[in-house]
Amino acid sequence: MPGNVHRRKTKVGTLDIRYFSGGQGDPLIVIHGGSDGARSWRENLEELSRNFRVFAPDLPGFGHSQSAGNKFHLPQFVAFIEDFSQALGLERFHLMGHSLGGGIALHYALQFPQRIKGLVLVSSWCLGMETALWVRVLSRPVISKPLGEAGVAIFKAIGWLARLFYARFRFANPLTQVKIDMGKTMMTLKGQVAMLQDRLPDLRVPTVLVWGDRDRIVPASHAYAAVQLIPQCQLYIFEDCGHSVHRQRSKELSRLLTRFWD
Repeated sequence: MPGNVHRRKTKVGTLDIRYFSGGQGDPLIVIHGGSDGARSWRENLEELSRNFRVFAPDLPGFGHSQSAGNKFHLPQFVAFIEDFSQALGLERFHLMGHSLGGGIALHYALQFPQRIKGLVLVSSWCLGMETALWVRVLSRPVISKPLGEAGVAIFKAIGWLARLFYARFRFANPLTQVKIDMGKTMMTLKGQVAMLQDRLPDLRVPTVLVWGDRDRIVPASHAYAAVQLIPQCQLYIFEDCGHSVHRQRSKELSRLLTRFWD
């Protein structure tokens, strides 16, 4: 990654973790979503590194970080953020999460409010049950298990063949068993689990909710409801924007966060 932000590695417990870091100022940890890794935030990290010291890990089992196993257990990922921040010597920091990463960030902020200077949730999970039908269907074990196992095998086979002809080839965000289990663990046919609406009034950190008005995966109605419950909260809706606000409106999002935390 060119610019101020660079790839780094560290040990978090027994796991080898890859993360991106750079910049100066207050520390900011960024948690990526469930379908990708920290590299999906590369443009934002460069923008934010002008005003913050950014840290964006690949979660265990995602990107280039070692997996703790094939199972997804939300409390373990919340604990990972605490262990990661401790490994880097961060006492207090801003925290931002997208989608699944937003759900992890929200759980962390409720558990460790004394560690958080400010919280940003981008199209976050755990604020409501409703989600896209196709996400709910594909997350069911009867579909995800055979499809997932076949998908992992196919991706590995394609990658092996491609590397025979192009040594530098690699999937940016390969399908893994922990991603498959994440869907089965966090979703039912009715919708999301691990919802936190009842605890939102207890969230005692300055919070920003960021959403796209055309988010077809997690609807913006979750944000409109949550902003009424969180004591110190601001809501920003990006027009003509979907689930990945950070990709579609990278510079605008970075400017927004810089103003919020100035």
